[in-house]
Amino acid sequence: MVLFYILTAVAVVSLVSLIGAITLVLRKRFLDKLKLILISLAAGVFIGNSFFHLLPEALKSGAVILQYTTFGIIAFFLLERFFYWRHCHNGKCDIHTFTYMSLFGDGLHNFIDGLIISTSFIASIPLGVITTIAVIFHEIPQEISDFSVLISGGFTRGKALFYNFLSSLTSIAGALFGYFFVPGGFVNLLIAFTAGGFIYIATSDLIPELHKETDIKKSILQLVIFIIGILLMLAL
Repeated sequence: MVLFYILTAVAVVSLVSLIGAITLVLRKRFLDKLKLILISLAAGVFIGNSFFHLLPEALKSGAVILQYTTFGIIAFFLLERFFYWRHCHNGKCDIHTFTYMSLFGDGLHNFIDGLIISTSFIASIPLGVITTIAVIFHEIPQEISDFSVLISGGFTRGKALFYNFLSSLTSIAGALFGYFFVPGGFVNLLIAFTAGGFIYIATSDLIPELHKETDIKKSILQLVIFIIGILLMLAL
């Protein structure tokens, strides 16, 4: 019975990734104008999520967690170099490498969500329900940001929606892993590693994209949206 509740909860959380479908009704020209604004939001959400949620949770296990955050940054750097070498030729990329980075990081994040939901239900069903609700509210801005990163990186809306949903399914794997193995401290190590990845994506890929805007009014708007993304994570 507990496993049924767990799988139902992660299935609902996975469906949140389809929130990006609202962009399918938007005109391409309008969506293009939103790209840098959406990147600003994504950068703020990634930074806020890392420093207000992931790292504080991971640090409960001790300062050694910061080493795994560093490992995450290094791993994502190496991963980006691999994608660049493989997919970019003569310095030109049809699809920006940060899209693949975002999918990888989001997959890890969703895997962790599945672990958290699973272990919460094992503790008690009411705690599992509360945790699931919290994860859903947390995931809505996260998924919008992830979707916008894929669009900005060169994916079509349909392809971005598909891959974002595919990435969300790792929460089911995380839930099953948590139910059958209950890894304990392993969760916090993975959380710290994922935080490092998100910090790398935000500071190395997303924020530099924002610097390409030279119009002062648009730059100020980007800054405001960036801060809103951070505050949104703080509020959650």
